[in-house]
Amino acid sequence: MKIKSKWFVLSLFAILIASCAGEEEKKEETAQFKVPVEYYKLDNGLKVILSQDRTSPTAIVAVYYNIGFRIEPRDRTGFAHLFEHMMFQGSQNLGKMEFIKLVQQNGGVLNGSTRFDFTNYFEIIPSHKLETMLWAEADRMRGLDITQDNLTNQQGVVKNEVKVNVLNQPYGGFPWLDMPQYANTNWYNAHNFYGDLADLDAAKLEDVESFFKTYYSPNNAAISVVGDFEIEEAKTWIDKYFSNIPAAEIPEQPDISEPKQVEQKEFVKNDSLANKPAIALAYHMPERNSPEYYAMGLLDQILVQGDNSLLAQKLEKEKGYTSDVSGGINYLGNMYNYKGPMIWMYDLTYDTETSREEVLTAVDEVMTNLKANITQESVDQAIVKLRSQLYDDIGRTFGLGRADLLCSFALFDDNPERINTLEDEFKKITPEIVKKTIDEYLISTKRTILTVNPLLADNEKTQS
Repeated sequence: MKIKSKWFVLSLFAILIASCAGEEEKKEETAQFKVPVEYYKLDNGLKVILSQDRTSPTAIVAVYYNIGFRIEPRDRTGFAHLFEHMMFQGSQNLGKMEFIKLVQQNGGVLNGSTRFDFTNYFEIIPSHKLETMLWAEADRMRGLDITQDNLTNQQGVVKNEVKVNVLNQPYGGFPWLDMPQYANTNWYNAHNFYGDLADLDAAKLEDVESFFKTYYSPNNAAISVVGDFEIEEAKTWIDKYFSNIPAAEIPEQPDISEPKQVEQKEFVKNDSLANKPAIALAYHMPERNSPEYYAMGLLDQILVQGDNSLLAQKLEKEKGYTSDVSGGINYLGNMYNYKGPMIWMYDLTYDTETSREEVLTAVDEVMTNLKANITQESVDQAIVKLRSQLYDDIGRTFGLGRADLLCSFALFDDNPERINTLEDEFKKITPEIVKKTIDEYLISTKRTILTVNPLLADNEKTQS
């Protein structure tokens, strides 16, 4: 009996262990967040991504066009952004500003933006108004009310925006607008994408008409619907309103490749409105979706993201030169929603009593010792930080971050399911790959330094 009891206890113990292991596996499966993705294309080429989320009774309609300011026409800087404004000036069935009124009167919010590689429009609305928003987006995709009055009006609006946000602001355009023009060589990556005032004035009505017919077609777009809706119902509405919009012939994209940088570049920007010096440092990113690309995402976390980052520790905590080290990959979005060449950059302001040389010396100390700080533990910590940031992005604003990634991956990779593989890609990166990336990309000969000379501070010193 004792032997039988012994085997019975051992068997029971084994069952308990197996049961606990099964529970752990279930917990691990539960902990892995998976975005539901249904992806298909209409016959006219429109890419459609549907992603249900029953968290709140809201829905997001996001339409992304595969045209950003990177490939806008030469001598028409700022044209892609100008055209974004034109999309709210009326369409076949909605008059001037009626699109905005339609969304707001139905309890929703909306916006649009122009980025390096896309122009996007979105509405966040109560779920039961989803069909209305799909109809409205299809209406303006089908045809705009392009008039000289609308163009002239929006030229004035955008020119005023440039004056307010860039020309008449301290640190206006620094470094998000300035640095790409200094760090890059290819005009498509290095021009003033906000727009020179003379170029904005030069835009003609035929330019707008041609731009719309060329780039705002269904075969150059992606639409995502995220939120509380029925899949089959949404499919029916999308087919009803979008499927009969004709496709267009999309021209071959220009060469946007960026030549390799072989020596450090340094520039100074005089700013009559700034009262403190500022500095930005930029490095070219590795090829998108390569192991080095993911390694740079981890290095971004290690170097500049959060109070525990190496540059924040050195420049803020140890040296006390600044309190605002910030940076990232793609200042006009995130490291996922771009297609062409990109820079990783960070910037800070510092007191006039601190010299530029002191700041750069401290920076170089961090960069010189960087490889010594790369261990499996530091890589794992970076993955935890990055994972948290990614989930924040996906969930923000009722799921707008999710819609953004789904459309971006559909446009650039023809694969919105990439949203569910990002974490695994980062987990593949070893300390050796990170160190290799440092040696290839984070070296001084591939660095661009832009310093702001604060003329207002100089004037204040002279007056005192």
